[in-house]
Amino acid sequence: MTRGRRTRRARSGKAWAGRFAEPTAPIVEAFTSSLAVDRRLYPYDIEGSTAHVRALVRAGLLSAAEGRRLVAGLGRVRRELDAGQFRFRKSDEDIHMAIERRLTELIGPVGGKLHTGRSRNDQVALDLRLWLRAECERLAGAVRGLERALVETAAANASVILPGYTHLQRAQPVLLAHHLLAHREMLARDRGRFADCRARADELPLGAGALAGAGFPLDRRRLARDLGFARVSANSIDAVSDRDAALEFLAACAITAVHLSRLGEELVLWASEEFGFIELPDAFATGSSMMPQKKNPDVAELVRGRTGRVIGALVALLTTLKGLPLAYNRDLQEDKSLVFDAAGTLGDGLGVLTAMLPRLGVRADRMAAAADGLLLATDVADALVERGVPFRQAHEITGALVRHCLRTGLSLRELDAATLRRHSPHLDPRWLRTLTPRRSVARRRVIGGTAPAEVMRQLRRARRELRR
Repeated sequence: MTRGRRTRRARSGKAWAGRFAEPTAPIVEAFTSSLAVDRRLYPYDIEGSTAHVRALVRAGLLSAAEGRRLVAGLGRVRRELDAGQFRFRKSDEDIHMAIERRLTELIGPVGGKLHTGRSRNDQVALDLRLWLRAECERLAGAVRGLERALVETAAANASVILPGYTHLQRAQPVLLAHHLLAHREMLARDRGRFADCRARADELPLGAGALAGAGFPLDRRRLARDLGFARVSANSIDAVSDRDAALEFLAACAITAVHLSRLGEELVLWASEEFGFIELPDAFATGSSMMPQKKNPDVAELVRGRTGRVIGALVALLTTLKGLPLAYNRDLQEDKSLVFDAAGTLGDGLGVLTAMLPRLGVRADRMAAAADGLLLATDVADALVERGVPFRQAHEITGALVRHCLRTGLSLRELDAATLRRHSPHLDPRWLRTLTPRRSVARRRVIGGTAPAEVMRQLRRARRELRR
């Protein structure tokens, strides 16, 4: 009698409990539940379940009347969830079982037919792919927004010159617009990665069952069309165990986050007193609780800092997958918390940078002053080459001039004729005095260079691409 009571109690509330003689221990229910994480999948779960019902009707496994009741019931569940009126129970293992449980409460035993020909394995894989498709589009749109902010900030500062850097040492003068468009190029590649990820995620796993394929004649091609998938998974074992789309999504997120971090690092440097290239908008900076004079670049620092979370999500999922045998294992439950957090973190970073960039105060005078002086040494070497001096010799001559300037405190334009001729008969103070950062920039006319006309061409190309 006692055993019978335990069996009935075990069966209540659990779709799989018939084989078990005891109820699940509360500590195990709490440990294994994914409801707190995967409940955000409910729109996709109901979308997939609705398509599955229609497939069951077409296969003759449900009557048309049963199909209508199930679809209507799923609609009611969706409205409850949308309105925040859905009451979850502790016994709900995940959003999938919570929805099926509520559906049965609303429409009776016919709700138990919803899971015909389906496993939670292919159901979860379907929901995740539906979410990934939508999230790839959302993040690609957010990336595009930051690209636009960079392009418009570049256009608004088209004539501003600043020093370009290598090894964080001043190297050559460049246009600020050229520098900003370099960040835009990174983001354009990121947007392409999300498009690629969406294309590879666009594969229907529903119908794969637990691992061997559904035991009923479900029309998977029709299901794919109903749900807008480009193709059907070719192997049922792969369909339920594959998380490549999630990995690729996390890789795209991680690379984009790294690009945001590099931009954030430059904003931190440029806003410092040592650089003084930009003034942060008050609305996007914070102060110190102790030092009244401080204006801290917290937004850029947090964008930089949270990149670690996104990279960590990719590493975590790679580590989870590396030792898993085929097919489904419960370890795969951990994928959703990782992709959800990475997507949210990256989306937040893209949004705040997009809002902040147009409001940065550009200190063109500080940038221009930093771009002058010895940064013109490459132009001197180039001028010697134009006068027939081999580049290696021109490089050595110019290096000696730089050494002289560092010793005397003079600039290249201040060197007299006698000093110049001691280094090379090809050096002429008249053309050396005409050398300026703006002339240096104008010389770089190659495709992709920093010359004003070429940067304007890059701006036009970027705007064309963003309009597509």
